[in-house]
Amino acid sequence: MHARPPGRGRALAFAAPLVLVLGAWNNLVVTRLPGHPASYVPANVTATVLLLVAARAVGLSWRDLGVDRRRLPAGLRWGGVPSAVVAAGCAAGLAIPALRPLFADARLAGADGGEVAYQVLVRIPLGTVLWEEVAFRGVLLAALARIVPPPAATGTAAVVFGFWHVRPTLSAVAANDLVEGPVLRGLAVVLGCAVTAAAGVLFAWLRVRSGSLLAPVLLHLATNTLGTLAAAAAHRLD
Repeated sequence: MHARPPGRGRALAFAAPLVLVLGAWNNLVVTRLPGHPASYVPANVTATVLLLVAARAVGLSWRDLGVDRRRLPAGLRWGGVPSAVVAAGCAAGLAIPALRPLFADARLAGADGGEVAYQVLVRIPLGTVLWEEVAFRGVLLAALARIVPPPAATGTAAVVFGFWHVRPTLSAVAANDLVEGPVLRGLAVVLGCAVTAAAGVLFAWLRVRSGSLLAPVLLHLATNTLGTLAAAAAHRLD
């Protein structure tokens, strides 16, 4: 038997606390878990499984969540093309010496091959992309779509996704010594979160247009893993 799709009230009762949990998770929770940073991947994988179980329990179908197997070919097409564009952009940027500093990230300056491999094969795919796509373009977007019109659902999920990146943006700004002073640092964080919110809109559009979570997963994975590889390569080439 299939669970009954959630009505507006039930979806709201599910989505409202989920927004609060997601708002806190990446900024306040995961970095404070025992064993961090080693606990990052297992904690996020566990959270992914639990969230999917909760979503199914309230009546969201696999199709609602973007994981209908029949939509995989469409997801592959819609996610594969922009991923190829990202790959071409990274390759072109590394090939032009004047553009290589744009990829540089001090957090990867001293990383050896094993650390880079862990980032692109484990931490990013499982700890970041899987969790974020299931949470934002899968569960949250599906729940919000039961409450508000699609544009509002996309916008709300994107804003939460942007807020999710406050701590990571602060870390990136500090590690790379991009700006000085609290005002400029604050502006850099606002800009970084706005950019990730815009990315959230793009990812949601791919999810809805393709009918598959695979589309944003592929683009998100390409952006993060190829960006990491490009950053590591930029330091070595210079």
